[in-house]
Amino acid sequence: MADFYQNGVVTTLHDLGQRTSADMEAELEQFSKTRPLGLILPSLFSELEGKALPDIIDKIKDVKYLSEIVIGLDRADLDQYKHALSFFGQLNQHHRVLWNDGPRLKALDAKLQELGLAPKELGKGRNVWYCMGYILASGKVESIALHDCDILTYERDLLTKLLYPVANPLFNYDFSKGYYARIASGKINGRVSRLLVTPLIKALKKTVGHCDYLEYMDSFLYPLAGEFSFRKDVLKDIRIPSDWGLEIGVLSEMYRNYSSNHICQVDIASTYDHKHQDLSLENSEAGLSKMSIDISKAFIRKLATQGETFSPEKIRTLKATYYRIALDYVETYRNDAIMNGLTLDLHCEEKAVEMFAQNILTAGNDFLEQPMDTPFMPSWDRVISAVPDVLSQLKNAVELDNEEFNTEIMKD
Repeated sequence: MADFYQNGVVTTLHDLGQRTSADMEAELEQFSKTRPLGLILPSLFSELEGKALPDIIDKIKDVKYLSEIVIGLDRADLDQYKHALSFFGQLNQHHRVLWNDGPRLKALDAKLQELGLAPKELGKGRNVWYCMGYILASGKVESIALHDCDILTYERDLLTKLLYPVANPLFNYDFSKGYYARIASGKINGRVSRLLVTPLIKALKKTVGHCDYLEYMDSFLYPLAGEFSFRKDVLKDIRIPSDWGLEIGVLSEMYRNYSSNHICQVDIASTYDHKHQDLSLENSEAGLSKMSIDISKAFIRKLATQGETFSPEKIRTLKATYYRIALDYVETYRNDAIMNGLTLDLHCEEKAVEMFAQNILTAGNDFLEQPMDTPFMPSWDRVISAVPDVLSQLKNAVELDNEEFNTEIMKD
């Protein structure tokens, strides 16, 4: 059962079970008349063939408060792009599919690469960045939600709750972060958030000392949730990472650009399950191992920009402090699981902690060797300053792709 507790400096909006989804949707329909609402869906083509995305589309295709849905499509050839146009054609809202692997968007990307203004890495961050650019170019919506396409437990009210804080004109939130319990099939999931991020923040508090940024980050109940919503103005000056540090990077950017009373977190689901990444104990370039390195570097890099000095000795101290705190959390989660009749593999939990501890050391050493490494993509404000008509180029490329190949599909 939800409580009223406010955790830290970021407002928590709880689900106290007192409102129906239909009631909230009706309100959003009213809000959308003066503040049009949109949705970004960063997708791999393979997700069109899975279980989650078809269910998500079926549940949102008739949502009346959405004015626009923007889908970023990665890893798709021409035939797969045409299939995607047909697949998303069931949406009753205005929608566009960004064919990120198509010749038009690749040509635009090449122009930006020459200027040093394009994302350097393929992946979700790059996909989201171009979708954000299209939202700015389209100009159809004022508040936008973003969520993943692999949510196996998706319900329509997830989107409703996610958008509500940035849609309600009585609220002053520019950004809302979703949170939920990572429970599925009788297990506690969310290893990276539980066993890396939370104890790492606690360890940084001990090694770095009191820090407003760490207090802010420690306020989020599920910092790695891939679901958030924001006002359109946020898109112009936010810089997001292109690596696995995306969610931490977004939260850090919001901290840099906005005061905490413009940021909130909202309970969007009682349970949540999605595609799980491998632990990848033997490969630091894949799975949760790569993710843990990128996330750890994101924290170290952010603190360094605030004047914190890191040395090999401090990195080793951070690793040791983290390891002790994380092991204590393993016992905490085990007891919580037992209390709730859930399963938790103690051996696997401690193996994950051991790997994360080593990867904190790896991340710290990587930072010390390359302190000027910046995985952030430029803000759209900067890109527009360098290429004033870039949004028009982006919009034209997307529109031409959709018009050309939708026409072919209709002829077929």
